[in-house]
Amino acid sequence: MKKYLIALGLSTALSGFANAETYNLESTHSYVEFHYNHQGFSNPSGKWMATGTINFESKDITKSSANITITVGDIVTGVPKLDEHLKSGMFFDVKKYPIATFVSNKVSNVQGKQFDLTGQLTVHGVTKPVTLHVTQNKLAPNLNDTQTAGFSATASLKRSDFGISNYVPAVSDEINLNIEIEAQPAATK
Repeated sequence: MKKYLIALGLSTALSGFANAETYNLESTHSYVEFHYNHQGFSNPSGKWMATGTINFESKDITKSSANITITVGDIVTGVPKLDEHLKSGMFFDVKKYPIATFVSNKVSNVQGKQFDLTGQLTVHGVTKPVTLHVTQNKLAPNLNDTQTAGFSATASLKRSDFGISNYVPAVSDEINLNIEIEAQPAATK
Protein backbone atom coordinates (compact mmCIF):
# COMPACT_ATOMS: atom_id res chain seq x y z
CA MET A 1 0.00 0.00 0.00
CA LYS A 2 2.84 2.37 0.86
CA LYS A 3 4.50 1.79 -2.54
CA TYR A 4 1.17 2.44 -4.25
CA LEU A 5 0.72 5.77 -2.43
CA ILE A 6 4.28 6.85 -3.30
CA ALA A 7 3.74 5.94 -6.95
CA LEU A 8 0.39 7.78 -6.96
CA GLY A 9 2.02 10.85 -5.39
CA LEU A 10 4.84 10.82 -7.93
CA SER A 11 2.52 10.45 -10.90
CA THR A 12 0.33 13.28 -9.59
CA ALA A 13 3.36 15.54 -9.09
CA LEU A 14 4.68 14.82 -12.58
CA SER A 15 1.32 15.07 -14.33
CA GLY A 16 1.61 18.86 -14.40
CA PHE A 17 4.56 18.47 -16.76
CA ALA A 18 2.94 15.80 -18.96
CA ASN A 19 1.35 18.43 -21.21
CA ALA A 20 4.56 20.40 -21.74
CA GLU A 21 5.88 19.82 -25.23
CA THR A 22 9.53 20.13 -26.20
CA TYR A 23 10.20 22.41 -29.15
CA ASN A 24 13.49 22.83 -31.01
CA LEU A 25 14.39 26.32 -32.18
CA GLU A 26 14.11 26.63 -35.94
CA SER A 27 17.58 27.91 -36.79
CA THR A 28 16.71 30.22 -39.69
CA HIS A 29 14.07 32.19 -37.77
CA SER A 30 15.47 32.26 -34.22
CA TYR A 31 17.93 34.97 -33.27
CA VAL A 32 19.20 37.38 -30.65
CA GLU A 33 19.70 40.95 -31.84
CA PHE A 34 21.52 43.56 -29.75
CA HIS A 35 21.51 47.37 -29.90
CA TYR A 36 23.92 49.82 -28.28
CA ASN A 37 24.62 53.54 -28.43
CA HIS A 38 27.80 54.63 -30.21
CA GLN A 39 29.08 57.93 -28.71
CA GLY A 40 25.59 59.42 -28.84
CA PHE A 41 25.67 59.46 -32.65
CA SER A 42 23.91 56.22 -33.58
CA ASN A 43 22.39 53.00 -32.28
CA PRO A 44 24.08 50.14 -34.18
CA SER A 45 23.00 46.54 -33.93
CA GLY A 46 24.30 43.03 -34.37
CA LYS A 47 22.79 39.58 -34.49
CA TRP A 48 23.40 35.95 -33.61
CA MET A 49 21.29 33.01 -34.73
CA ALA A 50 20.09 30.91 -31.80
CA THR A 51 19.68 27.18 -31.14
CA GLY A 52 18.16 25.30 -28.24
CA THR A 53 14.91 24.00 -26.84
CA ILE A 54 11.74 25.29 -25.27
CA ASN A 55 9.50 23.20 -23.06
CA PHE A 56 6.19 24.94 -23.62
CA GLU A 57 3.01 24.33 -21.63
CA SER A 58 0.30 26.35 -23.35
CA LYS A 59 -2.32 25.63 -20.68
CA ASP A 60 -0.05 26.76 -17.83
CA ILE A 61 2.76 28.94 -19.11
CA THR A 62 4.36 29.01 -15.64
CA LYS A 63 5.47 25.39 -16.25
CA SER A 64 7.38 26.38 -19.41
CA SER A 65 11.15 26.72 -19.72
CA ALA A 66 13.89 27.54 -22.23
CA ASN A 67 17.50 26.56 -22.85
CA ILE A 68 19.06 28.75 -25.56
CA THR A 69 22.59 28.78 -27.01
CA ILE A 70 24.40 31.15 -29.34
CA THR A 71 27.80 30.71 -30.94
CA VAL A 72 29.35 34.09 -30.16
CA GLY A 73 31.80 33.94 -33.07
CA ASP A 74 28.87 33.90 -35.50
CA ILE A 75 28.15 37.58 -34.79
CA VAL A 76 26.92 39.61 -37.77
CA THR A 77 26.82 43.41 -37.73
CA GLY A 78 26.99 43.96 -41.48
CA VAL A 79 30.50 45.39 -41.09
CA PRO A 80 33.11 42.58 -41.30
CA LYS A 81 35.87 44.65 -39.59
CA LEU A 82 33.52 45.41 -36.70
CA ASP A 83 32.60 41.72 -36.44
CA GLU A 84 36.31 40.87 -36.04
CA HIS A 85 36.78 43.69 -33.51
CA LEU A 86 33.84 42.44 -31.41
CA LYS A 87 35.17 38.86 -31.54
CA SER A 88 38.56 39.99 -30.17
CA GLY A 89 39.80 39.99 -26.59
CA MET A 90 38.69 43.62 -26.29
CA PHE A 91 35.07 42.52 -26.30
CA PHE A 92 33.67 38.97 -26.53
CA ASP A 93 37.00 37.09 -26.71
CA VAL A 94 35.42 34.26 -28.71
CA LYS A 95 38.55 32.11 -28.60
CA LYS A 96 38.23 31.87 -24.83
CA TYR A 97 34.42 32.14 -24.58
CA PRO A 98 32.89 30.70 -27.77
CA ILE A 99 29.38 30.00 -26.44
CA ALA A 100 26.74 32.07 -24.63
CA THR A 101 23.73 30.43 -22.97
CA PHE A 102 20.43 31.34 -21.36
CA VAL A 103 18.79 28.75 -19.10
CA SER A 104 15.45 29.78 -17.62
CA ASN A 105 14.37 28.99 -14.07
CA LYS A 106 11.11 30.90 -13.60
CA VAL A 107 8.07 32.19 -15.47
CA SER A 108 6.16 35.02 -13.80
CA ASN A 109 3.82 37.98 -14.43
CA VAL A 110 1.69 36.00 -16.88
CA GLN A 111 -0.89 38.28 -18.49
CA GLY A 112 -2.58 36.50 -21.35
CA LYS A 113 0.14 35.75 -23.89
CA GLN A 114 2.73 37.98 -22.21
CA PHE A 115 5.02 36.86 -19.41
CA ASP A 116 8.46 37.28 -17.86
CA LEU A 117 11.03 34.52 -18.29
CA THR A 118 13.87 34.75 -15.77
CA GLY A 119 17.02 32.71 -16.04
CA GLN A 120 20.78 32.59 -15.96
CA LEU A 121 22.63 34.24 -18.85
CA THR A 122 26.25 33.20 -19.33
CA VAL A 123 28.36 35.46 -21.55
CA HIS A 124 32.14 35.98 -21.52
CA GLY A 125 32.49 33.40 -18.72
CA VAL A 126 30.17 35.33 -16.37
CA THR A 127 26.71 34.13 -15.29
CA LYS A 128 24.07 36.64 -14.16
CA PRO A 129 20.28 36.59 -13.80
CA VAL A 130 18.36 38.20 -16.66
CA THR A 131 14.63 38.62 -17.20
CA LEU A 132 13.18 38.43 -20.70
CA HIS A 133 9.82 40.11 -21.36
CA VAL A 134 8.13 37.61 -23.68
CA THR A 135 5.11 37.69 -25.97
CA GLN A 136 3.74 34.44 -27.35
CA ASN A 137 2.97 35.41 -30.95
CA LYS A 138 1.35 32.29 -32.33
CA LEU A 139 0.98 28.56 -31.77
CA ALA A 140 -0.32 26.92 -34.97
CA PRO A 141 0.74 24.98 -38.08
CA ASN A 142 3.05 26.91 -40.42
CA LEU A 143 2.91 26.97 -44.24
CA ASN A 144 4.38 23.44 -44.31
CA ASP A 145 1.70 22.24 -41.87
CA THR A 146 4.29 21.82 -39.09
CA GLN A 147 3.16 22.88 -35.62
CA THR A 148 5.14 26.02 -34.75
CA ALA A 149 5.43 28.21 -31.68
CA GLY A 150 6.49 31.82 -32.16
CA PHE A 151 7.76 34.21 -29.50
CA SER A 152 9.24 37.72 -29.30
CA ALA A 153 11.20 38.93 -26.28
CA THR A 154 13.09 41.97 -25.06
CA ALA A 155 15.61 42.60 -22.30
CA SER A 156 18.18 45.16 -21.21
CA LEU A 157 21.49 44.45 -19.51
CA LYS A 158 24.80 46.08 -18.71
CA ARG A 159 27.72 44.61 -20.63
CA SER A 160 30.11 45.59 -17.83
CA ASP A 161 28.25 43.11 -15.58
CA PHE A 162 29.66 40.43 -17.89
CA GLY A 163 33.22 41.78 -17.89
CA ILE A 164 32.91 43.56 -21.26
CA SER A 165 33.57 47.18 -20.41
CA ASN A 166 35.96 48.63 -23.01
CA TYR A 167 35.00 52.15 -24.15
CA VAL A 168 32.22 52.64 -21.56
CA PRO A 169 30.61 55.22 -21.48
CA ALA A 170 31.44 56.37 -25.05
CA VAL A 171 30.03 53.07 -26.27
CA SER A 172 27.02 52.45 -24.06
CA ASP A 173 27.14 50.05 -21.15
CA GLU A 174 23.43 49.36 -21.57
CA ILE A 175 22.63 46.81 -24.25
CA ASN A 176 19.08 46.25 -25.48
CA LEU A 177 18.15 42.80 -26.74
CA ASN A 178 15.41 41.84 -29.20
CA ILE A 179 14.83 38.11 -29.51
CA GLU A 180 12.72 36.32 -32.10
CA ILE A 181 11.98 32.62 -31.82
CA GLU A 182 10.22 30.09 -34.03
CA ALA A 183 10.25 26.56 -32.66
CA GLN A 184 8.81 23.24 -33.75
CA PRO A 185 8.05 20.07 -31.79
CA ALA A 186 11.16 17.97 -31.21
CA ALA A 187 9.22 14.91 -32.36
CA THR A 188 9.03 16.34 -35.92
CA LYS A 189 12.82 16.68 -36.30
